[in-house]
Amino acid sequence: MVFKLIHATQARPGTTILIDGIACVVKSNDISKTGRHGHAKCRIEAVSVLDGKKKVFLTGGHDKLECPMINKKKAQVLSVLGEKASVMDLENYETIELPIPEELKSEIKDGDNIEYWNVEGVKIIKRKI
Repeated sequence: MVFKLIHATQARPGTTILIDGIACVVKSNDISKTGRHGHAKCRIEAVSVLDGKKKVFLTGGHDKLECPMINKKKAQVLSVLGEKASVMDLENYETIELPIPEELKSEIKDGDNIEYWNVEGVKIIKRKI
């Protein structure tokens, strides 16, 4: 679900946008000046929220970019099974299974509280609370 549309020139560092259907956080936006008959161009560097991969693309300054809706929720870890954790949402008590990121594998244990994000239908564990 798209939250809102913005012009490419409005994509400031820290803004979350969709690039090829993947939510990314803008790290830099280099805006060129307009020419005599042309439009401004934007060179946007962003990092994926899901896997941390860098993405760079060029677009017109008047082009629209989609900003995704990111729901941040809290959950409790019920059990850890290999690279996945079974967690219970603390608001609606729904039980879901989420992959554990590499940087959190040694920290997450049964009974811990975590924060997970729902980004365009993809749920990921972001941090231990």
